Parts: sequence; C-alpha cells; structure tokens
Amino acid sequence: MMAERHDASTNPSVNLPSPAIVAVRGAQRLPRLPLLFLCAAYVLPGLFGRDPWRNADLSSFGFMASIAQGHAPWWEPAIAGIPAAGGPLPYWLGALAIKALPFVDPALAARLPFAAILVCVLMLVWYSSFHLASTDAAQPVAFAFGGEAHSIDYARALADGALLALIASLGLLQLGHETTPEMLQLGAVSLYLYAMTAAPFRRTKARWAALLSLPMLAASGAPAVALALALVGAVLCRRSSFQEVRTLTWWLLAAGALAGASAWGFNAWAWRVTAEPSLALLLSMLSLIGWFCWPTWPLALWTLWRWRIHWQRRHILVPLSCALVSLTTCTLMGGSDRALLLSLPALAPLAAFALPTLQRGIAAAMDWFSVFFFSASALFFWIYYSSMHTGWPATPMANMRRLASGFEPSFNVAPLILAVLASLAWLALVRWRTARHQAALWKSLVLPASGVALSWLLAMSLMLPALDYARSDRPLVERLQAYVPSDANCIAAPNHALHTLAALEFQGGWQVDGLHPLQGSACQYAFLNGPINEMPEGWMQIANVRRPSERAYGFAVLKRL
Repeated sequence: MMAERHDASTNPSVNLPSPAIVAVRGAQRLPRLPLLFLCAAYVLPGLFGRDPWRNADLSSFGFMASIAQGHAPWWEPAIAGIPAAGGPLPYWLGALAIKALPFVDPALAARLPFAAILVCVLMLVWYSSFHLASTDAAQPVAFAFGGEAHSIDYARALADGALLALIASLGLLQLGHETTPEMLQLGAVSLYLYAMTAAPFRRTKARWAALLSLPMLAASGAPAVALALALVGAVLCRRSSFQEVRTLTWWLLAAGALAGASAWGFNAWAWRVTAEPSLALLLSMLSLIGWFCWPTWPLALWTLWRWRIHWQRRHILVPLSCALVSLTTCTLMGGSDRALLLSLPALAPLAAFALPTLQRGIAAAMDWFSVFFFSASALFFWIYYSSMHTGWPATPMANMRRLASGFEPSFNVAPLILAVLASLAWLALVRWRTARHQAALWKSLVLPASGVALSWLLAMSLMLPALDYARSDRPLVERLQAYVPSDANCIAAPNHALHTLAALEFQGGWQVDGLHPLQGSACQYAFLNGPINEMPEGWMQIANVRRPSERAYGFAVLKRL
C-alpha cells in the first residue's frame, strides 16, 4: 500500500506536527461481529412490515409502481398522469426490483435495493476514512521510544469511528430508510468520496468509481451537485503532488461531462434555487444543521480546529470540500434537509479525525449524554408499548387514540423478542463503557451510534403498528373504498399531493386522473380537498373522509349525477 506524503499542500517540504497522539492500545479495531450486529440493527428495522409512508417515500414508490405495472413508460414515470421531476434512475431500481420479485409485496420489493444502497454507503464511508487515515499527514506522532499506533491499525480504528459517526447522525435515520432519489444520490456522493480518497492506493478502482458516481448523481436528480463536485475534485487532484492523484483529474472531468449529458438526456435540469439571504434563513440553517448533523458537526468543527495547520492535507481538504458543496446546495435551496443529507458521508471522516485529539472530559460528557438521552428514549417506547397492550399507564394509549382515531393495537411476539434483546444489549453496552476507562479511539462514538440504532429498532418493532397507521395512507384508502366501488372507471383528483395520488392509484387500485381539472374529466367519481364552498355543476357530494391522524375537514367524495 502506498501512502501519499505531501498531498495537496502548497509547501510539501514542510513537515507539520500532528496533533494526534495515539498509543498501540488506542488503535484497537472494533470487534467485527458486534459491528455487524450494530449495522444490521440499523439497516433492517423498517424494511419489513410497513407501507410506504406519506410524502416522498410514498410518492417515490408510486413512480416505481407506475413503471412496473405498465401505467407509465420507463423513460417517463408518472403518477395519475403527472410526470416525475428529475432523473428516472432511482425509479428504475425500484421498478426492476418489483418486476424481479413478483412473489414479494411491491412496497418491500422496491425497498430492497435502497436498503442495499444504505449498506454500500456505510461500507464506502469506512473505506474512504481508512484511505484518508493511511496517508502520512494523518498519522499520529511517533514516540521517542516507540509504542505509537501502527499506521494500518490506526487507520482501521479511525474508519470504525467514522462508521459509528455516520450511524449516529440523526439526519440519516429516517431519510436513510426511505425509497427516494436522495438515497441514490447519497450512494453516488459516497462513491465519489471513495474515488477521491482511494486515488493514491487503488488507482483503477478510484477511476471507475469517479466515472460512475457523478453520472449516477446527475441521473438521480442532482446534476448541478455532480458538476460542482467534478470541478472541485479536479482542482484538488490537479494540485496534488502525487502523480496518481493528478491523473484522476481527467477522469473527474470526463465524469462531469457524462453527468451533464445524462442530465440533458433525462431532462433532469431544473432551477431549485429558492433562498433569499436573510437572518431567518441563517437561523433556520443553523437549527437544521444543529440536529440533522448531530453529533458529527461538533466533532468536525473540533477536527478543523485541532488540525488547522493541516487543512491543505488531503485527509482534511477532501472531505471538507465535499461537505461544503452539499452545505452550499442546502443553503441555496432554502434549507433543504434532503440536500444536507449529502454532506453526511464527508462529515463522518472529519468527525473521526477529532477522536485522537478529543479531551477526556468531552468524551465523558458525550457518553453520559448518550446514556441518559437514549435510555430515556428506550423507556419512552416501552411505556407506550405497555400502555398499548396492558392498559397501564392509561394516558399514553389515550393520547394515541386521540391522535390516530380508530387505531387498535395488535400483539406480535417476534418484534417483542427483538426489542427485549436490543434493550438488554444496550444495558450491557452501557455497563461495558462506563465500568472502566477504554483506550480505543472509537469509544466515544459507540454509545451515540448504538443509541440511535436502539431507538430506531424499538420504534420499528414496538411502535411500528401505531406509526404505520398514522403515517400510511392505507387507512384513508380503506375509508374511501366504502364509497367508491373498485370497478369505477376512474377518480378525478386534481390539485392533490403526489403521495395522495399514489395511494389512490396503487393502494386503492383505481385509475386516477390528477392532471386535468374536474370539469375536463370523464371520471364517475371525484376526490377533492374540502370543504367545498360551491358544488360543481353535475356533481353531488356523497361523503367526507379524512386521515385518522388529521383533525381538519379532510376530503370531499363526489359522484357525477
């Protein structure tokens, strides 16, 4: 393995002191079996046993199902006649999975490739961090009498820390488990980051990763981000003093050209800049970053401070530039959390480089905050579960019935066993972490990452029936089925959100016209946002339906006279 000694520095001859002081005991790698169990506990919950949830998850599934069921052409996915915006590549993945697995529920089949993308993101972040930590500039201080961490062991320990930081990121929790184009964009950005970091060590893999990542990013709806990353990456590679990194410049430019061509071919160009500079936007961005990127952003800031004289080295500059592109995109889009999602693969390695310089008091504060916060979160889920199935305490179940009218809990032993095992594992982990001082670099991120995985697993096991009832549109469709027969020629549904149209079309099984106004439709039934102040000529209202979790007027169901 080759190490790039003077990458991207304006003065390569200067040997800058490293702020990292790591002994051999600190460079332990995280045991692989517990790490695999942690990743499984993070990826698998929410994959099974639920419907697509409202907004982006359900509307994306609608576009995939429209292709798979032959309601729309592959080149132009559509829901109720309304075409998709952006590139169709993410919808192709889901549609191919639905067609390849006809014996599986379509929603689950569409979800499987995106779960695989999440696994790839975790792997790519690990390898990217490993390559960054393998460079000479990232290595810890050499001790006068030996005993410092071996370079490979140190790189593995930091890569484990970066993986834990990514899992601990709150912003990845829900968006990372959806079947949306942003998940494919996240995979593409992670692949680009791998190309940039692996260039000194894996030249061929880095070139192919660069050539694949940016067109994939453009074809999934982010062509401007792809071009920005191509230009930024080309500049960084051109400035490198290492020959194999400099040759990646032309591959990145070629990838940028392919990204532009794919965006043009898929008609994916769109003007999404909506932000106007203001104090409100600044405060909104700070609030969004504060929770969305927790706990990576404070660790990344600490890295930039402690490694400030190394900021031009590749282990700092490469992830920093990638993160800044995503942060800039998020700002220009008025604080879009889905644009901010693309910064997480780059923030994770930056957060990991804080670990060798983290003071013991800060690490202890992170641990105790994680213990109290996630233990309280687990207790919250167990209290609600007890209330649902035993009636004690009574208040949580009463609140649930008030917020989601008509919900009745059902008992399932398998989720209960998983939740019990996860809770016992959490207690054992807390005891291990707090019983005595641990020397491993990644120790400060074990509890945050495990706490996030625990909370997600409990939510997707103990609380899944209630969450699915409140977030799915299936209860709305079931209420509508009492008034609209399955053999109706079509339902006119103008001015509805895409996820509502997707629910009508693919959960209700009706043909839906969401493109034309009511008077221009030939449908026998209509589904309108209520209340209706003036009844359209030739129609009569036969019902009013609403989602169980909403208290508004709901939707008016009309029938043609």
